[in-house]
Amino acid sequence: MPDAAVRLADPAVEARLARLDEVLAGLESAPGPALEAVRLLTEVYGEALARVVDDADEQLRERLADDELLGHLLVLHGIHPESPERRAARAVERLRPAVRERGGDLEWAGVDGQMARVRLTPGGGCGSGCGAGSSDAAEAVRAAVLAVAPELTSVETVQSERRPAPAFVPLSTIRRRTVPEEAR
Repeated sequence: MPDAAVRLADPAVEARLARLDEVLAGLESAPGPALEAVRLLTEVYGEALARVVDDADEQLRERLADDELLGHLLVLHGIHPESPERRAARAVERLRPAVRERGGDLEWAGVDGQMARVRLTPGGGCGSGCGAGSSDAAEAVRAAVLAVAPELTSVETVQSERRPAPAFVPLSTIRRRTVPEEAR
């Protein structure tokens, strides 16, 4: 087991992933032995990871899938134990408290083909589709869903079903109406 001092903190992992994206983008424009080496290394490491997942019990599979970095690797290699729909629904549930904190709401609405569907009610009482806040929230949801479930091609925000608030009529205002004698 590696020494804890050698382990990378999440911000260090994120920085390395960003740099890796830059380097790989440069390699893509210059095919050759370096790009082939990266592809072969990725395939071999993916096979090694698949063997770990195959031999893992259910509890370990869940722990692997719950780890953000490992979850991305499992998706990359097509061996994630959860369906894309389940991963996307979990991403929406993780974002829901932040949306609610801003006065809105977010709800998973399922998958239609390869399109994820979410109900997003913006905060601030402005209703659906108002202001930059709602587009920022929709973009954050889209990015989070597609990051964990790249098999899905898009994320659609569907309108919340608006139901009028029930009318409140105090019992004290309801009086028995008397019918005049001649009308009986």
